[in-house]
Amino acid sequence: MPETTLGDLATEVRSKNAGPFWITMELFMRDADGYRIAADETFLHEGVVADLYRVDPGSVQIFRIPSLNVVKISYPRPVSQGSLRDRDVHAGQHHVPLAQLVVPAH
Repeated sequence: MPETTLGDLATEVRSKNAGPFWITMELFMRDADGYRIAADETFLHEGVVADLYRVDPGSVQIFRIPSLNVVKISYPRPVSQGSLRDRDVHAGQHHVPLAQLVVPAH
């Protein structure tokens, strides 16, 4: 049986600039059950995001919005937007590792 990912449980997973020095990702979960999984602090927490994106866990901010079934995550860009080493000026592809994160079996 294939593993379930956060992307499988979401209607949309996206990333975008939050200014020239930050990236924001959003998980729009299909329903309350999916939201409970994505919002579970033992599953998705600052350390997990830090490992996925190679950033300091202390710099990761996670916002859980149950009324919308949304989890929003922000972290500093590894390089400033538009700099010579910036490979994704709009931060539009940063969500992929998060969307591919495997959900633990229940």
